[in-house]
Amino acid sequence: MNATQTGLLAGLVLGLAATTGFTAFLVTLAVGVIGLVAGRVLDGQLDLNDLFGRGRDR
Repeated sequence: MNATQTGLLAGLVLGLAATTGFTAFLVTLAVGVIGLVAGRVLDGQLDLNDLFGRGRDR
């Protein structure tokens, strides 16, 4: 299991700690996405400098 899968799984498990209902679904979805992004960064599949860095054309 790589860091992407571990991050997604950890985010979904943390999101399940919320109460039931539509709000809990949204919290679980948000925390799952955060875990997925963190896992991809740790795996090296996502470079945050491309998203938040300075533009190359300046």
